[in-house]
Amino acid sequence: MVIVAGHITVDPSRRESYLAGGVRILEIARAAQGCLDISFGADLIDPSRINLFERWESREALDTFRTSGGASDEQPDARLAVSVEEYDIAEVRPLFG
Repeated sequence: MVIVAGHITVDPSRRESYLAGGVRILEIARAAQGCLDISFGADLIDPSRINLFERWESREALDTFRTSGGASDEQPDARLAVSVEEYDIAEVRPLFG
């Protein structure tokens, strides 16, 4: 499993349009083979921050999605900073239940 997590910093006046521009990317990703989960949303404290979280079955599934054109960035000029990392996960344990 691969997890992609982190945050993007944008001008607070552009955050809502940035989020709206990503709706189609989320729809395409969620329909992609190997996507277990993907979300991004406005941070509840910092008006310039957008939090990102993705879970993929495998590196191959993530790479296929990225090269399919579905991951094209709608508004790269809106980003002020990016802090996003990928994690290769060897084991998963349920936290609740």
